[in-house]
Amino acid sequence: MTIQSLGVGSGLALDDLVQQLLTAERQPKEDRLNAKEEQIEAEISGLGQIKSKFSDFKDAVDDLRSDNDINGREPTITNPSEDDDVLSAEASNSALRGSYDIVVEQLAQGSRITTDDGAFTASSDPVLTSGTGSLTFDVGGSDSFTIDITAGTSLTALREKINNADDNFGVTANIIDTGTAAGPRLVFSSSETGTGNDLVITNDNGNAELDRLSTTGGAGSIDPANIESAQNAIAYIDGIAVESESNEFENTIQNVSFEVNEISPKDAVGDFLSTKLEIGYDKEGLDKKIRDFVENYNSLIDEIGLLTKYGESELEDDGALAGDSLLRGIQSGLASIVGDSNSASALGGLFQLGIEFDDDGKLEIGTTDYGLGSGEDRLADALEDNFDEIASLFTDDDEGVAVRLYEFANQYTSYSGLISLRERSAKDDRDDLYDERETLELRMLSYEEILRDKYLNLDQTVAQLNQTSSALLASLG
Repeated sequence: MTIQSLGVGSGLALDDLVQQLLTAERQPKEDRLNAKEEQIEAEISGLGQIKSKFSDFKDAVDDLRSDNDINGREPTITNPSEDDDVLSAEASNSALRGSYDIVVEQLAQGSRITTDDGAFTASSDPVLTSGTGSLTFDVGGSDSFTIDITAGTSLTALREKINNADDNFGVTANIIDTGTAAGPRLVFSSSETGTGNDLVITNDNGNAELDRLSTTGGAGSIDPANIESAQNAIAYIDGIAVESESNEFENTIQNVSFEVNEISPKDAVGDFLSTKLEIGYDKEGLDKKIRDFVENYNSLIDEIGLLTKYGESELEDDGALAGDSLLRGIQSGLASIVGDSNSASALGGLFQLGIEFDDDGKLEIGTTDYGLGSGEDRLADALEDNFDEIASLFTDDDEGVAVRLYEFANQYTSYSGLISLRERSAKDDRDDLYDERETLELRMLSYEEILRDKYLNLDQTVAQLNQTSSALLASLG
């Protein structure tokens, strides 16, 4: 029905009375819903925070459990002088520690072919004055391409056709203008290195003019003295000669690859000076990974402490998940895994790696000596004497600390994990709360209608009484 304005007929403040009755009815229920909503929102926010932080921690231990470089080897190169850059090197995790003296005698190179002196007088000279022909460039019979030549094609135009050929496998043509009677000379360089990978230029049609550009034609072909063969890189490792078709030596030293950049310098009497290559453990890199693990763990524990704390006074608020059993279970589970012994590694556990708990339940690389050396001492000793065992401590499929922590974190952060389930439950509670608010509003509208109907009757009755009273007074007067 239509809500009418109360108090007009009677002059009583009936509308204010209705509003006061509505407020008295609504306030306690609304306060209860507000308190419940605040609690649910705090829970959802807290669960989101811990899930995010836990996911970050899971990503960190995932890197650690699957990090193939956790027991990486570090090559150290000592050149004869700071100005030298003889070689660079890489070593796989299975490379053995060792020290090697390396001398680079020769770099790998591809073929280099130069046209003869006087073959051309100017870059604009036609390489073919009549007819047509072609040149085929070939290395080892496996890679080849052909350039078609028409009458009037200049030396410069031929250079461009060679360099821009779609199927060019690595031949570069350049013109060197000698400025002498030798005239311009066309130089062909092949990127295919290694002994036997010589560039061959064939005059396909036998046109005598193209013999000047060919290595396999008749008497007019390029002089063999102007042909440099492809060659291997040659090095000596502890006096043992080794060769490679390229400047990269792979597995010449087992599980080590090195690339030579320049020929070794010589001393005053002309003897080659060696470069020292040492293969050792990447202790600095692993030390950082261990300290990062401690930092990531402590960051998660700090977040749990912030969310579960109780305020120390009435002025300090409780954490969003104060006293929550789910988070206490997470902290307890993490501590259990980190503190467990590990039979997969000779170290036996993180304590032997120098990692221990402090009074706040966080990890530290301790400074206190318990008769086994401080945490820093134990870490340094493990990096020096048990480098490979550190990897087993973290990455073993069954007992690895990082493997177990990742699986533990996944139980909470995955879609079907405990935190995710709890989040969805809290969001369902929030949806139910919205329904309760809607129900309350509908009930309050109904209650308001009842009150207005009730006081409308009163208003009308009082108005009638007032009219009767006025009529009586008028007649008596």
